[in-house]
Parts: sequence; C-alpha cells; structure tokens
Amino acid sequence: VQLVESGGGLVQPGGSLRLSCAASGFTFSNYIMSWYRQAPGKAREAREFIASITSSATYTGSVKDRFTISRDNAKNTVYLQMNSLNPEDTAVYYCNAGFGPTKYWGQGTQVTVSS
Repeated sequence: VQLVESGGGLVQPGGSLRLSCAASGFTFSNYIMSWYRQAPGKAREAREFIASITSSATYTGSVKDRFTISRDNAKNTVYLQMNSLNPEDTAVYYCNAGFGPTKYWGQGTQVTVSS
C-alpha cells in the first residue's frame, strides 16, 4: 500500500496550491479518502481533519469555502485545491485512506504560507 502526496511548497498569503495523493495497493474506490494536517510543533495525535470524500465531500469549518477535495477513481488519486491560503494553514498535509478499521497514511507534504 502506498499513498504519495505531492504539490506542497511555499506560497504567499492569499495564494493557492493543489495537493495530490496517488494511491496504490488497495481498492481505491472502496475507501473514504481524507486530508489531515499537522501544524508545526504539534504531535501526530493532534493532526487536524480537513476534508473527506466518498461520493460527497465533508469539510472542517476553518477551510470550508476555501478548500475543495475531489477524487478521480480512474486515476486512484485524491486532490485538495486550497485557495485564499493564510499563515495559519502552514502545516504538513497528510492523505488518509479509510475503510472500516483499516487506515493508511501518506508521508505528508509541507505547505508553508508566508510572505
């Protein structure tokens, strides 16, 4: 099983980034795909849920109307379009795949919002 995130980087406040997570080794379409983030200095247990998608999407309040999660089951890929970024969005962003008790995590991609 592999989840490989990409698309992170340094962006100025108000800017945009699109993260991708390419999955392999499991039946992608069966899994709830989610994005989490871990802010600097925070423990792994404090990872914050951002968004998830099955046939519909769910968002945490702080990113709703700014972030959009989508998935392409044909490409086994989930995306996170992030607009109107602010410094509080600085974190390592992780892709997660869930099916019942089974959870997989990617290695994370760093997003830094700074002028």
